[in-house]
Amino acid sequence: MKKIAVFAFQGELMCFAHALLNTIDLSEKGYEVQLIIEGGATKLIAQLAAPETPFHKQYSQVIEKKLLAGVCKACAGKMGTLEEARKQELPLLDDMSGHPGFAHWLGLGYEIISM
Repeated sequence: MKKIAVFAFQGELMCFAHALLNTIDLSEKGYEVQLIIEGGATKLIAQLAAPETPFHKQYSQVIEKKLLAGVCKACAGKMGTLEEARKQELPLLDDMSGHPGFAHWLGLGYEIISM
């Protein structure tokens, strides 16, 4: 089974939606996939937690299916959503100077897709 790590950096909802959709699709097609929320995308976590937000269902699905590896701790801090990440009990990733590093995922045999 192929292993894919999707790093979502884009902070625009419609761009981030494609990271959610592809993560779900890859999982449903048998890939071992993990989503990492990075950069400007970390500002979306509070918005996506609200049921009225477009793509809330997909965001919830990614979390429920344990497809979300976590959120960049440094970027969530800079974007003002660190407390929201903690409130949602999302894993905070910080192995590379406060950010989630590619090397960790490559070392685990994952291919990386950056969006």
